[in-house]
Amino acid sequence: MAERNWTVVVPVKRLGSAKSRLRGALDGVPHELLALALAEDTVEAVLGCPAVREVLVVTGDPEATRTLGRLGARIVPEPPTAGLNPAFARGAAVAADGPVAALTADLPALRPAELAEALRAAGGPPGVRSFVADAPGTGTVLLTAAPGATLDPRFGPHSAAAHAASGARPLTAAWPTLRRDVDTPADLRAAVALGLGRQTAALTRRATPAGAQR
Repeated sequence: MAERNWTVVVPVKRLGSAKSRLRGALDGVPHELLALALAEDTVEAVLGCPAVREVLVVTGDPEATRTLGRLGARIVPEPPTAGLNPAFARGAAVAADGPVAALTADLPALRPAELAEALRAAGGPPGVRSFVADAPGTGTVLLTAAPGATLDPRFGPHSAAAHAASGARPLTAAWPTLRRDVDTPADLRAAVALGLGRQTAALTRRATPAGAQR
């Protein structure tokens, strides 16, 4: 069994502004509920990973704070500077000693076993940084830092290339549920095919079918 020594940092934006390209993806479902469900399923999967010691959720959203805190995540207030990278850096700064991972909050199909495999692959000598690209290969879903390394997050457009250029090594195993982040309705459909976590699955079941009378 993998040693339970990883701290995983998951930033969650304020729900009203999170995942803007998904707005209206589930007809009849408020956008904030969908954004929260993606984060809930992500955090629940991370908490179930045998390699993870603690989950730090960096957020300033009250509902995300209540809901994800109840799941068992430790809540870290978001930093004054907005954006993913400052949020990841804030979480890494308060993490306990040991390896640290930065994970996006939009992985509703994530399986704990896949995350454990990726974290095992990321283990290595002190100072090593690694990353896992998203399904298209341009973005990043996971960035890791072994003890002695600074996380140095560079999330954003073309972040896979940015992380590689910064010296992080790419991890290239398949891991379909880890690589399947959800930014668009097409991404959500792909995640449905993999099998969603319980919260996002419940919302897809209550969505109004396309073309139905409202």
